[in-house]
Amino acid sequence: MGERLTRDELAEAVRRGRASGLTFAFANGAFDLLHVGHVRYLEAARREADRLIVAVNDDQGVRASKGPGRPVMRAEDRAELVAALRAVDYVVIFPESTVTLLLELLKPDVHCKGTDYTVDTVPERDTVKAYGGRIAIVGDPKDHSTTELLKRVGP
Repeated sequence: MGERLTRDELAEAVRRGRASGLTFAFANGAFDLLHVGHVRYLEAARREADRLIVAVNDDQGVRASKGPGRPVMRAEDRAELVAALRAVDYVVIFPESTVTLLLELLKPDVHCKGTDYTVDTVPERDTVKAYGGRIAIVGDPKDHSTTELLKRVGP
């Protein structure tokens, strides 16, 4: 099971891991109602490095991007579910609208994004390039979404 850490604890874990020669991949998202697309994305991200860090949007960030009624689950619960996945080593909740500050702090070897992006459309592309990291587009086609799942379940 992955560890849920604060930003400072995570920075220290990455520092220790790098000193031992480990590489780090980084993925992020809301993970509101975990589904198979999330699992496939995180498993693919994990294959990019020795350890996988997952940043989970806080509740306010999900509300801002997904709209009223979201998130369905609190950030702490979403983070706990993500941490329980075998592919995940570390989880952190972040309040910013993008993961730029976390990327600048942690400088993961690989920043992983889902297939709804291309290397050229990743919002943090310049940040990753500036510290010498690489971007990987991972996971299956974007055929799954919490929004669509909620529509099927109904009110």
